[in-house]
Amino acid sequence: MRKFLKEVISNKRKWEGGETVKLNEECSAILQNKLPPKLKDPGSFSIPCTIGNTNFDKALCDLGSSINLMPYSIFEKCGMHELTPTIITLQLADRSIKYPRGIVEDVLVKVGKLIILVDLIVLDMEEDVLLQVEH
Repeated sequence: MRKFLKEVISNKRKWEGGETVKLNEECSAILQNKLPPKLKDPGSFSIPCTIGNTNFDKALCDLGSSINLMPYSIFEKCGMHELTPTIITLQLADRSIKYPRGIVEDVLVKVGKLIILVDLIVLDMEEDVLLQVEH
């Protein structure tokens, strides 16, 4: 289907009447003003990623979180030096309060073939035992 649409859009192929293009469920739902089927929330999961020359086999990814956290020990292992002070206060799910050491801005994180620019809040916290760090 992609090749067909690409050829039509780039004028390499003329649209002829009577041809049928099959649409997936999401496209069909949008055209019919219906909601697409609800997918299960994966919650949190781990993914491999790379920061600088440091590879992480199991970095925690939580889709419900709106901030990016990094233990101070990982900050040091990655060879980062510029930590911007912050007045941010974090209240955890158990209602405890954490005060970050600072923020690292504009960090390039490679996930698969994508490179994402993120800001990381650096905390004094224990590294997860499952976290695999390779240089």
